[in-house]
Amino acid sequence: MTAHPQPRQTTLARAATLGGIGVHSGAPAQLTLHPAPAGEGLCFVDSCGRTIPALWRHGERVALRTQLRRGAARLSTVEHVLAALAGLGVDNALIEIEGAEAPALDGSAAPIGRAILDAGITTLAAPRRRIEILKTVRAETAEGFAELSPGAGLSLDVAIDFAHPAIGAQRIVWRPDPGTFMRDIAPARSFGFLADVEALWRTGLARGAGLDNTLAFDARGPVNPEGVRFPDECVRHKALDALGDLALAGAPIEGTFRSLRGGHALNLAVLQALFADSSAWRWSWGRAAAAPETRVAL
Repeated sequence: MTAHPQPRQTTLARAATLGGIGVHSGAPAQLTLHPAPAGEGLCFVDSCGRTIPALWRHGERVALRTQLRRGAARLSTVEHVLAALAGLGVDNALIEIEGAEAPALDGSAAPIGRAILDAGITTLAAPRRRIEILKTVRAETAEGFAELSPGAGLSLDVAIDFAHPAIGAQRIVWRPDPGTFMRDIAPARSFGFLADVEALWRTGLARGAGLDNTLAFDARGPVNPEGVRFPDECVRHKALDALGDLALAGAPIEGTFRSLRGGHALNLAVLQALFADSSAWRWSWGRAAAAPETRVAL
């Protein structure tokens, strides 16, 4: 029997910087991804030099974004950064953000993914450990749920159901790997509805949103001049967000993630439920099954 080599941790070969504005604050924002040593994990640094490890225990349940807080340090809208790192298999990085939130860029994770690939990914000597799901844990609301259950490798099964005629019911089942991530998931943009804009402004959200960084819908359909990037771009973006939020586990997950009408708050809640139950997971250093698969239904 041939032994498979044990997977090893990775980091960036060199730093990468991107700039823009925050989709919610509308203020200038800059993102710099730095290499980090093995075992460091993914760690954010704010404008004052304060660190926030990208871990579920620092997550805050807020609307329409993933937000981390540790003491006086708070950084928002970090989900696309985390998704790009997780989607490309980067285990360790120091993530410096100048501003209150990560830059929106084009509303997707594709620019961040391209910057990571341009910088290069290097393999470290330390073995990569995984979080193996041992039993099903679930978080739910009256509208939807998110759950983690045992499974080989990581699989995402994400479904949405919007009353809007241009969206409706969509579902995607996807096994993350770098190739399908950059092709099928990373380009999917954040989306929203013009009818909600004024209400969001009143709560301090979406002040930097525009057709250059958001897929926007009116009553008839998308209003962006270029239209949609995928017929089911909305559910692909929900899968992108889920991948980023699951990175807050602190290591790659080996199991199946399912959600229906989910979002950032439910994604965080299911991680909190997982780590509240020590019998639901264990550390694993084995080689994950990672056969690429992308299925779209509904």
